[in-house]
Amino acid sequence: MVHRFLKNAKSRLGKLFDGLHPFSSRRFYPPPFILRNPILKGVTGAIHSGNEVAVLIFNLQNINELAISLGVREHSQLMKTIKKYFRLAVFNELEQRDIISLHDFYGDGLTLFIQINYERQWTLDINFITKNIVQFVENKVYQLYPKVELCMNTGYMFVDKDHYSIHDSIVKAHRQAIAITEKSLGIDGQNLIQLVNRLLIKKEVILLAQPIIDVATNEVRALEILARGPKDSPLESPMQLFSVARQTGKLYELEMMVIEKALEQLKQSKWRQDIFLNCTPMTLSNIHFTNDLKTILDKFIGISPSKITIEVTENESIEGLKYFIYNIKRLRLMGFRIAVDDTGAGYSSLQTISEIMPDIIKIDQSVIKNIDKNTLKESMLKGLLLVAKEAGSLVVAEGIENEAEASVLARNNVDLAQGYFYAKPATLIKGIAT
Repeated sequence: MVHRFLKNAKSRLGKLFDGLHPFSSRRFYPPPFILRNPILKGVTGAIHSGNEVAVLIFNLQNINELAISLGVREHSQLMKTIKKYFRLAVFNELEQRDIISLHDFYGDGLTLFIQINYERQWTLDINFITKNIVQFVENKVYQLYPKVELCMNTGYMFVDKDHYSIHDSIVKAHRQAIAITEKSLGIDGQNLIQLVNRLLIKKEVILLAQPIIDVATNEVRALEILARGPKDSPLESPMQLFSVARQTGKLYELEMMVIEKALEQLKQSKWRQDIFLNCTPMTLSNIHFTNDLKTILDKFIGISPSKITIEVTENESIEGLKYFIYNIKRLRLMGFRIAVDDTGAGYSSLQTISEIMPDIIKIDQSVIKNIDKNTLKESMLKGLLLVAKEAGSLVVAEGIENEAEASVLARNNVDLAQGYFYAKPATLIKGIAT
């Protein structure tokens, strides 16, 4: 009887999640994952427009327990409520044009396809979005069903834009996102974890360096170190590399390995000017960070912390990160400089500036792109320059792609700039610094 009830409950769930995306003409996609034309068309269009596409999975881990503990009618109503609030939460967190699809692609959860336009959306924090969606749904369900506790897991993966088949790339990304969500031992989950572990053990990241230019003199003042995964591997894209590392609990190890390899190559290259090293707020809030950084630095005698700027990446709030401010203070005492990335990309970057008063503020490329054709953007630039002056910070403008944009920076007395107009990233040892 229980087996039959669970089977019927599963069938009802599929119907209840029917049509979660209100603008889709096809209202139901049954498990297993079947890629239909609206999804393929939406993903293909997003990729051809230069955007990234992410597959987000929301897994209702205790669906079987809920089916058993609730009566048929109450369980049915609960599922309708979950469907309703998921839809509301998604459209609260994202712009309608960025939602490609929200559907039930497999029995225990939901699949959300979104496009990410970094010129418009700045640095979109998927972890923050998924957390807000889940929290919203859980709170709403709790208000109506105080005795019901939802157990939800989330995971995501980016669709490989360079794959020969977008269809196959979507299916693979979906499968990998489920593997991460369920922490399963399936081949996709194992392969991703093995790839990350091998990369960490063998230090297989590829480091590139992009010059940071003095706007007034056109001289190179510093290099920003950028990391890529092994060439032609699923982790080659930095977006894939760091998202997989984060979701598999390896982000801290990866970022510390990148720092160590950067200092090693720096010593080999004999580069003597400043460098910028990227760190996420999550890594910077690790209680062991400053001690581990000192241990790494001790291996490379002659490299002074005064030549290194730690760049706080990602447009996410530092609120709740227990050791973040403490570590920032320790870094300053050790002689490092601090930069804040993505300024102008939202409230949280301005909040971070007020909290840590950085030595350097990096203005996001969303402000800079086409600034020569947009007087409002130039006004925004002037406002951010005033913020930087008040904080006592130097300014780096990012994403400069042409002379017209560079001329706007010059007439506004911006200190430093980087972008393809000046130079593309190159290998540290055989490229810029030799």
